Amino acid sequence: MFSLLSAIAQKEMPLYNGAIPNAKPCDIKETSSTSGILIISNITVPTLTAYIPPKEKQNGTAVLVIPGGGYGIVAAGHEGADIARAFNDAGVTAFVLKYRIPNDACMTDKMFVPLMDAQQALYIIRKNAAEYGVDTARVGVIGFSAGGHLAATLSTHFDRPVRSELSGANLRPNFSMLIYPVISFHPSIAHMGSRENLIGKNADEKWVNYFSNEDQVNAQTPPAFFVHASDDDVVPVANSIAYYNQLVKYKIPAELHLYEHGGHGFGLNNHTTQDKWFDTCLNWMRTNKWL
Repeated sequence: MFSLLSAIAQKEMPLYNGAIPNAKPCDIKETSSTSGILIISNITVPTLTAYIPPKEKQNGTAVLVIPGGGYGIVAAGHEGADIARAFNDAGVTAFVLKYRIPNDACMTDKMFVPLMDAQQALYIIRKNAAEYGVDTARVGVIGFSAGGHLAATLSTHFDRPVRSELSGANLRPNFSMLIYPVISFHPSIAHMGSRENLIGKNADEKWVNYFSNEDQVNAQTPPAFFVHASDDDVVPVANSIAYYNQLVKYKIPAELHLYEHGGHGFGLNNHTTQDKWFDTCLNWMRTNKWL
């Protein structure tokens, strides 16, 4: 059970001051629905919500939380707020990103907009680290499904700021946690819905390669922790394995946990096993001295 204090200490803030970059006028309105899980659709105004643990529990670590949704919606509850509260319970300050859903009617260069929002979020966390009691050398990212793709893109494209205003800023997460992530846009293992929503149905091969994050790993890519189910029939487990293998190739610390069952989208609770992947994740963070 999460403490009342950690549930109350929330602060939602706009991601950008003033005009939202790459935005253009459109009639689409954001909507939310709950039928078991909280879903937010038609996001055109991105925000960042800080979940702050009680001061006596804070340990200086921060995590940017990126929910999934196939770049078509954002699963803001079980892959967002619930994750943030679990991190709060462990003394970690969490920030849930409500990123824009790619839409040609509402934005220019839509394929770069989610990454732009993720880079801006990481910039804000480090810029305001003192306010939140955060150590700038212990700022990680966790992403689920397509949010895992965005987290992996953030982890492999940190030296390529989408906005020139962030040139020179430290946009590299110190570590990443990728939970049943979309990694690749290559047709053999891609989640085609995520791919088409981000880069379009007839994308140039250069963008397929650019956003296939296993192809973008190098010696500076942050360490990663993976969770995936072997029977995932939405995002093939080969996505996690491909990225993991590249990290191993470059001798980057990586830990891969594959469940026999669980399917896709289980959030904190894979009900097919008594194992709790989140506890294992926290142990990985402790081992690497991020907690």
